[in-house]
Amino acid sequence: MRNTILSGMTLSLTLALTSSARAQTLAQRIDAVRDGTVRFAYASRPDVCGNGHNVNFSRGGRDGKEWESDCESGPVRVAVDRSGGRTLDLRSYVGGRWRTQNESDFGTVSCKEAAAWLLALAERNEPASEDAVFPAVLADSVEVWPSLLRIARNPNSASKTRKSAIFWLGQAAGQAATQGLDSIVQDPRGDREVRESAIFALSQRPKEEGVPALVRFVRKSQDPKLRKTALFWLGQSEDPAALALFEELLTKQR
Repeated sequence: MRNTILSGMTLSLTLALTSSARAQTLAQRIDAVRDGTVRFAYASRPDVCGNGHNVNFSRGGRDGKEWESDCESGPVRVAVDRSGGRTLDLRSYVGGRWRTQNESDFGTVSCKEAAAWLLALAERNEPASEDAVFPAVLADSVEVWPSLLRIARNPNSASKTRKSAIFWLGQAAGQAATQGLDSIVQDPRGDREVRESAIFALSQRPKEEGVPALVRFVRKSQDPKLRKTALFWLGQSEDPAALALFEELLTKQR
């Protein structure tokens, strides 16, 4: 009888602890780990696959009729090193599996919570901030570009983190993000390296979005180096609007 009661109490305590852990947000669970390594996983975007180290995009249609790659469709796995309540290092993978067990493995978490925590880390000037941008972009069905724009525009963010945010804006965002990149490029008070990254990001957008923004910049900017960079990428576009701009500039020099 006593053993039955004890077993019941143990089961109740286990269920209570499990329920309490589920009630906490991912951020609260990570913050509770003062020292050690935290792990969690979440679903990756459908166009992403990896083998544990290398990550590929636009998987669909790559494999041939007689060959299939070992590129796994997910999940995204993140390892977070904590010391003194701070995040000192972060590593992310797609596919593969952990070599060893970890007592602070939270298993699969929601994409929304994972992306929110990663982007919040990216906005803080911590040692792992730069590494938090990439895994956030990989999360399935999460709109990350507003946060990336906020990071890119924040002069207090680390330069590498801002450039990483701008790169992924250029790769993954739509027209709204292109408008944001345009504002970064046009800001004469902005960091030059960050503005150069924004120019490159615009050059990677669809021509109907990126080319007009670069043309506007060349016409308005008084910075010779940045104008030269923008003109270089316009030259790579082979777009008629870029050719018309070249003709306009060369005609003025006659």
